[in-house]
Amino acid sequence: MADNITRSWYKEMAVYQIWPRSFCDGNGDGIGDLKGVLSKLDYIKSLGVDAIWFSPLYVSPFKDHGYDIADYRNISPDFGTMEDFKAVLDGAHARGLKVIMDLVINHTSDQHKWFLESKKSKDNPYRDYYFWRKGRLGNKLPPNDWKSNFAGDAWEFDETTGEWYLHLFAKEQPDLNMDNPKVRQEVKDIMKYWLDMGVDGFREDVITYISKKEGLPDGFPIPIAAGMEHYNDGPHLHEYLREFRHDVLDNYDCMTVGEAPMMTPEKALKHIAEGPDQELNMMFNFQHMEADCLFVSWVHVPFSLKKLKKVYNNWQTKLYGKAWNANYIENHDQPRIINRYGSLKFREESAKMLAVMYICQSGTPFIYQGQEIGMTNIGLTEIGQYDDVSTRNTYQLFRKLGFSDRKTMELAAYASRDNARTPVQWTAGKNAGFTTADKAWFHINPNYTEVNVEAAEADPDSILNFYRQLLKFRKEHDIVIYGQFIEHDHDNDKLFVYSRHYKDQRMLVVCSFCENKAIFKAPEGFDLNEGKLVLCNYKDVRQSANGAILNPYETRVYLYE
Repeated sequence: MADNITRSWYKEMAVYQIWPRSFCDGNGDGIGDLKGVLSKLDYIKSLGVDAIWFSPLYVSPFKDHGYDIADYRNISPDFGTMEDFKAVLDGAHARGLKVIMDLVINHTSDQHKWFLESKKSKDNPYRDYYFWRKGRLGNKLPPNDWKSNFAGDAWEFDETTGEWYLHLFAKEQPDLNMDNPKVRQEVKDIMKYWLDMGVDGFREDVITYISKKEGLPDGFPIPIAAGMEHYNDGPHLHEYLREFRHDVLDNYDCMTVGEAPMMTPEKALKHIAEGPDQELNMMFNFQHMEADCLFVSWVHVPFSLKKLKKVYNNWQTKLYGKAWNANYIENHDQPRIINRYGSLKFREESAKMLAVMYICQSGTPFIYQGQEIGMTNIGLTEIGQYDDVSTRNTYQLFRKLGFSDRKTMELAAYASRDNARTPVQWTAGKNAGFTTADKAWFHINPNYTEVNVEAAEADPDSILNFYRQLLKFRKEHDIVIYGQFIEHDHDNDKLFVYSRHYKDQRMLVVCSFCENKAIFKAPEGFDLNEGKLVLCNYKDVRQSANGAILNPYETRVYLYE
C-alpha cells in the first residue's frame, strides 16, 4: 500500500494557523494585525512549519470575528492594508512559507453590498443571491423550523420587503444561494483574485453547507441546527465543488482543505478521494474533538481515550492510500486542548504528549497559534466578559433550558471558543508583549508571566522547542508522513499505542493519558532495546525489551530501521 501513495507538497507540509486579531499587534492599537504578523515571520519559520493559514482578514463588521465578510477583495482596516498583506505574502514566500486564506462562501455579512442590494426590493438583481421567503401563519412565523448553529431561529424578518432571510449562523450572516449560477461565478472570481495574487490555497469554511434542499422543508426538531439534514451534504454539493475545482483550482498549483461538521471518513472520501473526481485535497472533521463531549463541547462528558482512539483509527485506516488526513487538536473554534485532553498539573508533559499523538499520525498537521507554547483556557467567570457570539447565544439557550448561571458559566469556561482567542503570550512584560497599547482588545490569560514565547525560547526543554524537534523529525523521515498506521492495545484506557510502517522502516508511538504511572507492554514484534528512542518528553527513560513503566503523560517514539 505504501508504494502506491502519491507524494505531494501539501502532504509534506505543516501548517501554522493565525487568528489575526489575537496574534501580534504591530501598530499599537491593541488589535493584532498584519504588521504584527510580518514582525513574527522568522519566528513562524523557526517552528519548522511550511505554511500559514489565516483566519479571515477581509473587511467585516466582526459580528462573528471575520466570518461575516463584507468585502472579499479587501483587507479589514483593523488588520492593515492590502499593501501590508502583500508584504506578508512576499515575506512568507521569501522564507519558503506558503499562505492559505480562509474562504467563507456559505454566507456573507449583512453589510455586504450584495445583501444590502438584495433587501431593497423583491425584484432587485441581487435578490436571488440569498434565500428570501414568506413566513407561515400570515407571515408571523419563519418559513420553516430550522435553527441556527449558534442557537435560535435560522430566519430573520426584514420589514423592507416583508420577507424572511435564512442565516444558519448569526442573524448578521445571511446564507448565499449557491443554486444561483451568478453566485457561483462570484465565488470563482474571488478564488481567482487571491490565487492570481499569489495565495497558495484555501481553507473552506463549513463547505458542506452550501447546497440546500429544494423547498427548504422542515427538519428534525432539536434546539440547535434543526434542519441540518437538509443542508449538510446538500443535493448539489458535489456538483458545485467539482465546478470550482474544474473551472478554477485545477489551473493553479494550490491546495484546499474543507471544514465540515458531522463528517465521517465515508463521507469525506466522496470529496477528497484522489482521482479525477477529487473535489478537495483534505477535509477537517470534528469527531476526534468529541472524546469529552456529545457533538459540541458545551455538552461535556468525561474524557474517553477509547473513544478518541476509535475515531483516529477509523480515519487513519479508511483514508490511507485513498485520501489525505488533515490533523489538528486546536483551532479558533475549539477550547485549548490541555484543558480538555491533557492536564494543567502536568501542562508541559501533556502538551508534548498530545503533540506527538497527532503529529506522528498520517496527515498534514495544523498547529494553532499559542498551542506551541502550551497556552490554556482563560476561564472567564461572567457572561459579560465573553466576546464570542456563539458563546453568548449558547449561554442564553442553556439558561432557557433551565441551567443555572453558575452551571452555564462552568460550561462556558470549559467550552467557549473565546478560550482560544486570548492574545498570544509573547513575553512576561506588559500585555504579554502582545501590544504596546494600554490595553489589548480582549482579556489576556493571567498565566502569561510563566507561559510565554520568551521564556520558552530560553528553555531547551520547553514545549516550544519540543514542537521544533518533532516537526524537524517529521520532515526528515518519510515514515512519519507516508507510513501506514496500525493501532495496538485498543482496549487500554490509559495508553494510545500505534505503529507506522513504510518500506523497510517501522516506528512505534507510545502516549500515556494518565496522571499516574502506567504499565506499557510493547506490542509483539517490537523489542524496545532494538529500536532507537528518537523522541521522549522525560529525560530519565528506563525500559526492558518488552515494556516500561511510563511517567504521567509520557510519550515515546521508537524508530526501527
